[in-house]
Amino acid sequence: MTRWVAGLTAVTLACIGSTQVWTPAHAADLPSSPPASNFYAPTPSSGWTVTLGAEARMLPKYEGADNYMLWPFPIVRIRRAGTPESFHSPRDGASFAILDIGPIKFGPTGKVRFDRKESRDSDLTGLGDVDWTLELGAFAEYWPAQWLRTRLEVRQGFGGHHGIVSDLTADVVVPVTPQLTFSAGPRLTAATDAATSPYFSITPAQSLASGLPVYDAGGGIRSYGAGVQLGYAWTPQWGSTVFAEYERLAGDAADSPLVTQRGSRDQIQVGIGVTYSFDVRGLW
Repeated sequence: MTRWVAGLTAVTLACIGSTQVWTPAHAADLPSSPPASNFYAPTPSSGWTVTLGAEARMLPKYEGADNYMLWPFPIVRIRRAGTPESFHSPRDGASFAILDIGPIKFGPTGKVRFDRKESRDSDLTGLGDVDWTLELGAFAEYWPAQWLRTRLEVRQGFGGHHGIVSDLTADVVVPVTPQLTFSAGPRLTAATDAATSPYFSITPAQSLASGLPVYDAGGGIRSYGAGVQLGYAWTPQWGSTVFAEYERLAGDAADSPLVTQRGSRDQIQVGIGVTYSFDVRGLW
């Protein structure tokens, strides 16, 4: 499986896939950014620009798994017409900036966390199902330089878990050509007890049913890692990116018997997709 994932990652990074990165002005979206070429410069207009698309992501079957499955991801973004597309990384939640003053952005964000079903993998037999989770919260973004973005997200879970998850990321954003942009950087995730336990704890009843020892997972640093992304603008409307993300489970999540006896602390995801942007008048 490790050899298979490594091969898939290499092939995927050789492609150009889904959504997010355009030009220096688009990437940093700062007043001091170099002007974009006419090809990328947004046309001033009223209304809103809607971006729709889809990604295919290869993810672990469950958190801590060492085998993988393909998941579809929709992409929906809205911005004011005539403004450039902002930079997005694969780890970003769906967000809307209510404060946007050049290098600083702040606003609401959200993510959907997949459910975990026993029927999905024999490793999970006896551990029960975990429902889908909607994580809602806020993000803060800061560009200390035109080529560097830092971002913090803090989200509260509703559904499968009721804890708090925080993601801290940084990305170097480098335009390779007017159409191709490269980005990469480190990631860090922390979670409370309530956000960690449903996925990594093993109750006495689950221990009897699964054969794994009883384990009580607490909160703290859940993972650390890095990500890389390539974005390509085919036209002002059509864009694509391809990405790979690696994270190493840490703390109580890494020490769970589900991970140490049946899975892996090394978690990889790769994805590819495409988006199309169009203007709509009078959304609100």
